[in-house]
Parts: sequence; structure tokens; C-alpha cells
Amino acid sequence: MEQSTTTASGPGGRPRPQGGQLAVPCWFMRGGTSRGPFFRAADLPSDVAARDAVLLAAMGSPDPRQIDGLGGAHPLTSKAGIVGPGEREGVDLEFRFAQLQPGSDTVDTTPNCGNMLAAVVPFAIESGLLEPRGDTTTARVLTLNTGLVAEITVRTPEGESGRYVEYDGDTRIDGVPGTAAPVTIGFPDSAGSVCSALLPTGNVRDRVDVPGTGPLDVTCVDNGQPLVIVAAADLGRTGYESAAELNADDELRARVEALRLACGQLMGLGDVTERNYPKMTLVAPPAHGGTISTRSFIPHVCHASIGVLAAVTAATACVLDGSVAHDLAAQVSACDDGASDDGASGDGAPDDGAPGDGAPDDGAPGGGVRVSVEHPSGEFGVELRLDPADPQRVTRSALLRTARLIMAGDVLVPRRPGDLAAPPAAAAPRQGTSPDGAARHDKEQQR
Repeated sequence: MEQSTTTASGPGGRPRPQGGQLAVPCWFMRGGTSRGPFFRAADLPSDVAARDAVLLAAMGSPDPRQIDGLGGAHPLTSKAGIVGPGEREGVDLEFRFAQLQPGSDTVDTTPNCGNMLAAVVPFAIESGLLEPRGDTTTARVLTLNTGLVAEITVRTPEGESGRYVEYDGDTRIDGVPGTAAPVTIGFPDSAGSVCSALLPTGNVRDRVDVPGTGPLDVTCVDNGQPLVIVAAADLGRTGYESAAELNADDELRARVEALRLACGQLMGLGDVTERNYPKMTLVAPPAHGGTISTRSFIPHVCHASIGVLAAVTAATACVLDGSVAHDLAAQVSACDDGASDDGASGDGAPDDGAPGDGAPDDGAPGGGVRVSVEHPSGEFGVELRLDPADPQRVTRSALLRTARLIMAGDVLVPRRPGDLAAPPAAAAPRQGTSPDGAARHDKEQQR
């Protein structure tokens, strides 16, 4: 008779090793156009080195194929999320994103990932960290990587056994097949998430002299993610190439990396050789009726679409007069606060003022502007609310993603990489934040 691999709790509530392996509770989630395992923070070792050993073993790194783990041999499918209850006032959940790389034994927890962020609230409800509170549940999520706070709303209808996360729906996002229920993500204030300023160099445009390339005009901007924006034409490309074409272009990738290293110093980030930021984005005039065309590098591989926070930051650059993106962008359109389509049109742009989306109105007139960011797989809609007194200051950004629970169970790691804390099963789940009662988290406390 075949022995079951179902885990049982050992002494102290810890997962019992199976055949010399350690079973760790795990929920495998798709968030936006990324996917990876999610863990409750209390189920992982508190020691960083031991925690990272678990993540590496779970994903199968540093093997480039990640054949012995859950990783997909690509940066977009080599990610993990760690979630715990909020420990600070006005925060419901704390999220730590981990970027792993095929072929590397490093675990980078310095950048954000807006796509994986879309799966945080569904995961928290599924794992018992958060209790649904109505037909929609909104939670304020602190990203421990950079201190960014996001307000995330998911559908939680009433079922026979209580409220549950709704995954079925009509929302389509480019880069993901099919449709799903919408996940609304709002960022009340994401400027300077890593660099402490929207324009880290103090300029809307800088000229950078790169050996072998010559002087290039760039815009260095951080509205959720540090980004370097450069005109594709200045690098001798159209900006409409496929991701595969750009990934096969070794000469271009070398020039892009040289520019990234130079801009990292310029942005006050130091030597970014081993860091996943700043990301690089090549821009061109829109080709399909959008606002701007982009090709985003993450940082050494061209993204098949574009990351959430890269899209938000690129959209922000489009409204900054004098930026590289602004010079190439089509005119942005005003948002319509009057209707909600839950993103069913597939552009990923939310109605920021739609009933039930949990997004507070910051008072910006007319709902701000909508920026359509074109990418290799389609387009990504971002809504920006602007300060009436300073139209180049973004006070809020919002967008739609989707998420799905793919698997729930235990991941078995081939060796015991450290002592695991007791699972948080006995801890009472937190109520979701009500849309009108969310306390604003002091940005200085986030860092």
C-alpha cells in the first residue's frame, strides 16, 4: 500500500518530517501575471538564513531548471510571498515578497512585486490570517520590503459554509488566459517607495554618459518601484520588438545593464549589480491606441508584459512634463467616476470610485487621469489621482488585477533547514478593514 504524504503535526504543532523531509504549509497562488508559493510567516524559521534555505529548497534553486522544486525556471515564476498579521496601527497584514532566481542561491527581499501583492488578501483569507467581513473585504497591506502600503479589495460572497474568496469573474488582464474575479489595488502614496523621492536625482530628465553607448537622456522615477525610462530609439530599437527578440539581443541587454548600473549610482542606490532594481523600461509612442508603449527589463530579462509597480511608475512618468515618457506619450484621458465595469473590458483599469471597491476618495476633482501602458502581451490600465495644486504630484494610483488559488497543502523540503515556529492556526483571524474606516499609516513609520 502506498504511503500517504499527507502531513501530520508533530510535537509543538510543527509539521512532521515525511521520509526525512520537512512539510511546510503552503498555498500556491497566481497573483496577476506572476505565481509562486505563499507561506504564513509563523510557519517559517525566524532566522533569515534558515528561512531563505526553506525558500530555496521549496523553489528548487539554484538549479537553473528548478527541476527539484516549485519554480518555473523563469524570474516571473520564481517568486514567493510571506504574510503575517499586521503589527502596526492601521495595518491588517504584513507582506514580504521574495524574489528568487533560477541558477542563483540568493533570495532578494528588497524589491516590491505588485503582481504577487494581488494574491495577498486571498491567501490571508484562505490560510486563516484574515476573516472576510462582507460581500467585499478590504485590507490594508504593508509591504515589509519597502514600507509601501496598499489597500486591496476582493469579493467574499456568502456561501453554504460562510463567506469565501470568489475567484470566478469577468475580469481579464493581458498576460493571463481566461477571466477571473477582480482584485482592486490602490496605493494611497507610493512616491519614493525605495528612493525616498519621486524623482531620485532631483531632475525630471538626466543625461547619462555610458561607455560604448554615449550620452543618453533618461528619466529616473520611483512611484512604487525605482524605474529608469529611456527612449527605445536612443538605443537603436523600435520599442515594438517582442520580448523574445529583445531577450535574444545580447548587445542590447549589455547596453541596458551598463545604463542600469550607471543610473543606480545616480539614484543613490549604490552598486546595483546584485539587486533587482532599478528596473529598465524602453518606451516608444503607442502603437495600439494606448498612451505609451513599453518594454520592461526585470532587470536582465525582458518582461512578457510589465510588472504592476513598473506600470504605475511608467504611467506616472507620462504625466511628468519634460520626462522621456511624456515626450513620447499620447494625451492621457480623464477618468470617469460614474460607472463600474469591474475591468471586464480586459484593460485592467479600475473604476476608482466604484461602489464596494473600498477605495477612499482623496478629493481629487474629476477622478484624475487614466494611462494605458502598452506592453508585449497587451496593455495595462492605471488610474492616477493628481494634486489639484500640483498636477505633477500623484496622490493615489489604482488598478485591477486578478488572483487564483492553484494549490493548498504542504511543500516538502529535502532537509530540515532550521527550527520552525508553531503554525498560527490558533491565532484569531483579523477582520478586514472597512472601506470608510481605514487609518492612514504614517509613511515615515513604514521605512
